[in-house]
Amino acid sequence: MNLQRPNANDVLQTKNRSRNVAPQSGLCSRCIDGCKGNCDTFRATFRGRELLYPEPFGYVTAGADKDYPVDYSHLNIMGYALGAKGIDADPDKATFPAVNTETEFGTKDKIKMRVPIFTGALGSTDIARRNWEHFAVGAAISGICLVCGENVCGIDPELEFNGNGLVKKSPEMKRRVETYRRYHDGYGDILVQMNVEDTRNGVAEYVLDQLGVETIELKWGQGAKCIGGEIKVNSLQRALDLKSRGYIVTPDPEMPAYQAAFKAGPLKQFERHSRLGFIDQEGFMKEVERIRALGAKRITLKTGAYPMRELAMAIRWSSDAGIDLLTIDGAPGGTGMSPWRMMCEWGIPSIYLHSMAYELCDRLREKGRPVPDIAFAGGFSAEDHVFKALALGAPYCKAVCMGRALMIPGMVGKNCERWLRGEEGGLPSTVSRFGDTKEEIFMNYEVLKEKIGSEVDDLPLGAIGIYSAVDKIKVGLQQIMAGSRNWQVPYISRQDIFSLTEECAKVTQIPYVMDAYREEALAVIDG
Repeated sequence: MNLQRPNANDVLQTKNRSRNVAPQSGLCSRCIDGCKGNCDTFRATFRGRELLYPEPFGYVTAGADKDYPVDYSHLNIMGYALGAKGIDADPDKATFPAVNTETEFGTKDKIKMRVPIFTGALGSTDIARRNWEHFAVGAAISGICLVCGENVCGIDPELEFNGNGLVKKSPEMKRRVETYRRYHDGYGDILVQMNVEDTRNGVAEYVLDQLGVETIELKWGQGAKCIGGEIKVNSLQRALDLKSRGYIVTPDPEMPAYQAAFKAGPLKQFERHSRLGFIDQEGFMKEVERIRALGAKRITLKTGAYPMRELAMAIRWSSDAGIDLLTIDGAPGGTGMSPWRMMCEWGIPSIYLHSMAYELCDRLREKGRPVPDIAFAGGFSAEDHVFKALALGAPYCKAVCMGRALMIPGMVGKNCERWLRGEEGGLPSTVSRFGDTKEEIFMNYEVLKEKIGSEVDDLPLGAIGIYSAVDKIKVGLQQIMAGSRNWQVPYISRQDIFSLTEECAKVTQIPYVMDAYREEALAVIDG
């Protein structure tokens, strides 16, 4: 593995003084009394718990950089010169633009997507709130699903409860749903996620009855952390309000010492935490039945980088309950609101977890039980990642969930709006090289204009950015699929990838490069 620096990282804006670092602790091999910093340990001396999180909190997305023994880069994609699946093997017909990248998932009321990707959960973080219009419109015009994450209602400053303590009105949630729905054209859907607090607050009742939401996602966890979601709060009064709503707020804003520390200045922020969920089969089945009775057309489940036991529970219980999609999110994950060391060091890495999932799904199928549609998540950003994940999990994996890879184009496009207005010195050279108007800069601007007419002029540029990024993944996937002779997503199989190392082959059960198609090759030679 590459050298890690567990006591310094750009995500925490820290660094080691020494060229030589103890590999496990990350401490400088020679720590001098009188050093002026700036490693994690040095800075924690002054700022304590602030060093747990990426910073500036609420303005960054962070991805763990641990180098695992095996990852998806240890798989390569097969390319063939023989045959075609899903189209006539005719060079005038079997062109790569003819590849159909559409996918679908679900039991009865299936959801179709134009490309087999969808967003990770965008919940109560400032990143999601500030950029929602860009994210939601971008997903809608791209024809992919958008997951509205946990705690959106719970932190809404304008939230109103009814007499039973359930959500009566949440303007923020209403804004989020309506923004996506405005440009939704039949492909994709908005999934509203539920954690412990959301369930207690009656979020499902509110979004299903008042906002017309059709898909609810239950949440067991994610790949970036093994605790509930967090945000940071810059106001003492806001911290007190959130605690009054039942959230865990640390440090306790009701304690005089912390109030004094906040007012004096050294305590800059409070943290709002969600509670840990605890699963059991009976409770899970009852919750699925309850949400269906409320009117949900579809119910999905998101689970995290837990060991094989919990993974088996997620797969088997999803099968028994008729869950429409099970998203399996592996470590290390990327997020703007997870403890940094936890993000790096916790959980089953994606390729290991997804290989376990395939084994368990196949075993379930062999026993004659229905296998739920699944999606893989955890560190994906490009078209080759999508293909490898679909192949590793074939035929059960229907799509790939992406976090930062779909958020970044939204934020970059949003910032382009600001630069075009002359803010922060105007367009940087990395953008101005393409032109000085949005029509010149965004190559898909005219494409979208043809699709939605003059309304394109009102689209947030972050949405056009996401559309362009999804288009890149789509076309790249078409090229890879054509090269592997798969003209439709369901034809992608485990035979279309191979392992570059014997250790990867052991983990994935995907043949080592020197063994793949060996028998067929020898038959050709010996025939």
